[in-house]
Amino acid sequence: MDVIDYEIHGNDMQLVEIELDPNEGVRAEAGAMTYMEDDIELQTNTGGGMFSGFKRMLTGEGFFITTFKNNGGRKRKVGFSAPYPGQIIPLDLSKYGDEFICQKDSFLCAANGIDIDVVFTKRLGAGFFGGEGFMLQRLHGNGMAFVNAGGSVIKKTLGAGESLRIDTGCIVGFESSVEYDIRFVGGFKNALFGKEGMFLATLTGPGDVYIQSLPVSKLAERLYANLGTRGEQGSSAKGSSGMGAVVAGGILGGLLGRED
Repeated sequence: MDVIDYEIHGNDMQLVEIELDPNEGVRAEAGAMTYMEDDIELQTNTGGGMFSGFKRMLTGEGFFITTFKNNGGRKRKVGFSAPYPGQIIPLDLSKYGDEFICQKDSFLCAANGIDIDVVFTKRLGAGFFGGEGFMLQRLHGNGMAFVNAGGSVIKKTLGAGESLRIDTGCIVGFESSVEYDIRFVGGFKNALFGKEGMFLATLTGPGDVYIQSLPVSKLAERLYANLGTRGEQGSSAKGSSGMGAVVAGGILGGLLGRED
């Protein structure tokens, strides 16, 4: 496993800059690279064969993955940016038993040698009603990995038997020692009028849990609602906001595309 150095830049639209020693490499989701210095060469492949590519597609990632390797004789840098407003979370997998579970479509990049796999939720209810569906991502290895999170991020450390109920879309990831389940909120009025959804994720410790304040699904929902409101305005307002609606529509389309 390559040992990489890194620095995260920015606040709300972050970028991670990774420094590679000669012959070191980093793997990233196709299209995540922002810049790279001389002597860094990239190779795009399935990252382990056709089956590995198809497994990544099931979790919302691309079929191909790109490896960036420093083939020069001195240190070089490569930068990767998050696809939507929020934060980049660095994860030292060696501190989590070489394994971490995260939501689909959250992987950004990782040290060369980290595997991205599929993990199925253990309970049928979690698969049908959880915002993440049956499949989550498993990052496996003993190096550094980086995942995306929308909005602000908070880390909770749960003790043995301690539980936390979370909006299903607001989960970024958790240790493999944490039990993941979906439960009904209870109460007829709560379910129909509470606007929190009929089901919440229940995470039971021990282990660390990362939570995001603005998942991309909620951001897309707000953009869509704003577009609908503007569509009801008068003709003069439509003329003045037409270009803004086109731009917002493009952003929304991109967000929904990543969610698919």
